[in-house]
Amino acid sequence: MSDSTPSVVAFSGSARKDGNTALLAKTVLARLKEAGVRTELVQLAGKPIRGCRGCRKCFERQDRKCAIANDVVNDCIAKMIDADGVILASPTYFADASPEIMSLACRAGMVARANGHLFKRKAGAAVVAVRRAGAIHAFDSLNHFFTISQMIIVGSSYWNIGFGREKGEAKGDAEGLETMRTLGDNMAWLIEKLRG
Repeated sequence: MSDSTPSVVAFSGSARKDGNTALLAKTVLARLKEAGVRTELVQLAGKPIRGCRGCRKCFERQDRKCAIANDVVNDCIAKMIDADGVILASPTYFADASPEIMSLACRAGMVARANGHLFKRKAGAAVVAVRRAGAIHAFDSLNHFFTISQMIIVGSSYWNIGFGREKGEAKGDAEGLETMRTLGDNMAWLIEKLRG
C-alpha cells in the first residue's frame, strides 16, 4: 500500500476464517472503500503466531523487523507501516482478545518502538466480536496497543462491538453493523485530516 491513495489494513485475530470477527472488520472496510480508501483484510486464522520472546533484537537491529522470522508477523508489520490506518479485530476469548491478535500487537508494538515509533499518529481502531460478555475488556486490551504506539484511536456511535457466536450470526446485529459503518466513516474522515 505505497501509492498516494489513503489505505487501511485490518487484521482479524479469529481462529475461524470468515467468522463474525472478519464479518465485522469487512463491514468497516466496505465503508472505507466507499470513501475512496484502499483496504486490505489479513486473516490470521491458520497462521500460527508466537508471542514476543523479549530478546530485544529489534532494538539492536533497528531494521523494522522482529527477530522471529518464521511466521507472518514481519509481513503484517510492513503492512502497518505502509498504511494510514490499522484495525485490530478479535473475537472475545475468556473476556479478552485472542492470543493471535495480542501476539501480533506485542511484537509489532515492540518493533515500532525500537524503530522510532513507526505507527505514531496513524489512525487505529479495535473491533470485537462477542457471544455475550467480556467484549469491553477485549476492546480495552486492543486499544492499549494504539495508545502506547502514539496512534489516534477512532471512535464510533457505540463501542466497536458486534454480537454473534455461530459463523455469520453477527449479520443479525443491526446496531453492531451500524456501529461498524460509522467507524468506517469516522476513520475515513480522520485519515483525510491527518494526511492534510
